[in-house]
Amino acid sequence: MATLLAIGTAKGLFLATSGDDRRSWEITGPHFPMTGVYAVAVDTRRPTPRLLAGVTSSHFGPSVATSDDLGASWDEPDHAPVAFPDDTGVSLGRVWQLMPAGPDQPDVVWAGTEPSALFRSTDGGRSFELVRSLWDHPHRPQWEGGFGGQAVHTVLPHPRDPARLLVAMSTGGVYRSEDAGASWAPGNTGIRAYFMPDEWPEFGQCVHKVARDAGNPERLYAQNHHGVYRSDDDGRTWSSIADGLPSDFGFPMVAHPGRSGMVWTFPLVADGERFPTDHRCRVFRSADAGGKWEPLSVGLPEGPFYPAVLRDAMCADEATPGGVYFGTRSGEVYASRDEGDSWSLVAAHLPDVLCVRAAAV
Repeated sequence: MATLLAIGTAKGLFLATSGDDRRSWEITGPHFPMTGVYAVAVDTRRPTPRLLAGVTSSHFGPSVATSDDLGASWDEPDHAPVAFPDDTGVSLGRVWQLMPAGPDQPDVVWAGTEPSALFRSTDGGRSFELVRSLWDHPHRPQWEGGFGGQAVHTVLPHPRDPARLLVAMSTGGVYRSEDAGASWAPGNTGIRAYFMPDEWPEFGQCVHKVARDAGNPERLYAQNHHGVYRSDDDGRTWSSIADGLPSDFGFPMVAHPGRSGMVWTFPLVADGERFPTDHRCRVFRSADAGGKWEPLSVGLPEGPFYPAVLRDAMCADEATPGGVYFGTRSGEVYASRDEGDSWSLVAAHLPDVLCVRAAAV
């Protein structure tokens, strides 16, 4: 069994493969050169894993490409697989998130987009249909664009109940469905929006990323635009878990795929100073659902370090012990094969890293 690490960058997709328990890596690419790859998924629900890449070409526009041979060849449709209906009056900016549904829905793939919308595929990601219930939500006209645009960047199916689904967006916040996407309710109670006149609004928060706990699917972790939170009731209410972190600002939030209570993040100084805290390259880990945090830096650069890690540029795999990965805006990708205790360099001098995804293949 090999480990595949898909690395989406501002100028194409790179694929890193390790056959020696993540000790060394072979890298191919760039696939889709000179396109921004903001979303990648490795769908392992089928006998042969399928790779999905949300590519954004400045010439041809945004699309979703698929590969059933681990990137040796790609299927790029001659029509846009994700497109807004004519009556919406908008066009797709890019795909920000690709998320396979649960194993009981082997052909369903969700896509979060810019502008903020959710699309559903029933053919494994080859074509998608707009989820009108979220698009027609009465709150939508009041959703705003964050610094990076207005987008649904998090899609979290519930692993035990296919009728339950959570999305998060910047800005707008968290929305929940309990009827397979037929209706949606905001889930932001306890998340602060300091930049709004009412700092505790029903919706309008700039949530950066949400992750679901492996052992307790009702437990969620969120990195907000200033604020780190946990929910123990599937996103209905939230409480702060920022104590012990050097800052409550950042972008990624990653939960261990197989170990309950373990989560990682990469703090930045502040929204107006988007550098790593203390100008040091450090991942912070909690093993008790945010009760305590510890810095992890063995094997990471020791000198002044200034690049940020974006919301989808950190991930974990399902190996034992778990692997953790992150890529930087200066083109380095680091991997840990011991849940963050130590790190090694996978690749350097890549374009701006936008997203990473890892899986056993």
